[in-house]
Amino acid sequence: MARRNHELTGPCSAGDVLAVHLQDRATDFLRSLRLHREAGPAGGGAASADAAARLRRSARRISGTLHTFRPMLDREWSDALRPELAWLSGTLAREHAYGDRLERLLAALTRLSGTPVPVPVRGGVQVRGGVQVPVRGGVQVPVGGGGRVPVPPAPQVPATVPGPAAAPVPGQGQGQGSGGRAGSVEPAGALALGAAKAGALLERQLNLARTRAHSAGLQALGSARFHAVADSVALLASEVPLAGAAAGPPSGLGPLAAEAGARLLDAVGALPLLRAGHPYNAEALAHGLTGDPAPQPQDAPWHQVRLLLRLHRYADEVLRSVPDAVPDGAGEGARLLSAGHALDRHRDASEAAAAASAAARTPRITPATAYALGVLHADQRHEVEAARYAFQRVWVREEARV
Repeated sequence: MARRNHELTGPCSAGDVLAVHLQDRATDFLRSLRLHREAGPAGGGAASADAAARLRRSARRISGTLHTFRPMLDREWSDALRPELAWLSGTLAREHAYGDRLERLLAALTRLSGTPVPVPVRGGVQVRGGVQVPVRGGVQVPVGGGGRVPVPPAPQVPATVPGPAAAPVPGQGQGQGSGGRAGSVEPAGALALGAAKAGALLERQLNLARTRAHSAGLQALGSARFHAVADSVALLASEVPLAGAAAGPPSGLGPLAAEAGARLLDAVGALPLLRAGHPYNAEALAHGLTGDPAPQPQDAPWHQVRLLLRLHRYADEVLRSVPDAVPDGAGEGARLLSAGHALDRHRDASEAAAAASAAARTPRITPATAYALGVLHADQRHEVEAARYAFQRVWVREEARV
């Protein structure tokens, strides 16, 4: 739950509750912006990434509150600010998403192949999980102190050595059904090489996208559009434009929050929860071989539920800030958080599978590389299925069995 900087005491109106909540979120936004500037966004360090995450979180909460409680606010003002906050949050989230996606895919490749997938070194810099690490002489140079970590070597592939004919080795060479060529790559070595090349291809594509997202984020933070958003949030921290309906009692906030909950229930009702409740149902693997590069259409309803669940949680935070409010209980809040985590896993696995599928469409890649990417895509679609199962288990309360 977000931090509260102000407390309401005594009789108050719905507008007072909304104003205090939005002012708290605006204060968090400005504090995060200050931390982000102090950390230096161009450095790409942990402090800068943490400040950017806090900035996105505050922007999402303000935007969600403006959306749910729109009748209580000045409509022209809220309708102008809400899409700008969504633009800012989305722009800043891309760099982080690409880095996490690369780390997820490389970890999956390592798990599937049974050996660490090496990341290629270019220009004395090794990229792991979106973080650039200087390398000299095959050894990572520690940043800010610490020990030296050796860089994993690339897999060695047996090569044909020209020279006098040698005696054939039993089990190899011309007696094999693989073509009978002396010095041909063993299947295990070919698969390991394919996994390494798949990791290199993903690293190249996703780090290029991450670099472009980083540049876009820097441009956005220096643009006049962002400064206009920051000025609007700074004004929001001191004064909230309210509508006439906000003069009523805080109980008027309940129906608006209930509408957000009803939209969530309708969206969840449209999900195939009965099928998702059966493990290994293979629903997420349907249409896995389609030639359409667009994202899986079956994932869209789950992504929509994730967004509606977030709006429902933000509306619940507003209701909890009402003085003398009776909370729904810690169990319901934990249930919503667990459901949100499951849907976050679903989104991450879905996007990772799409990245593996896009990499497999790269022209002129080797069959072993394409095979490794295909296995990786199927693995991430299985993760999608597991996330749906976890959400179903959290959301549907089973009756006690005798």
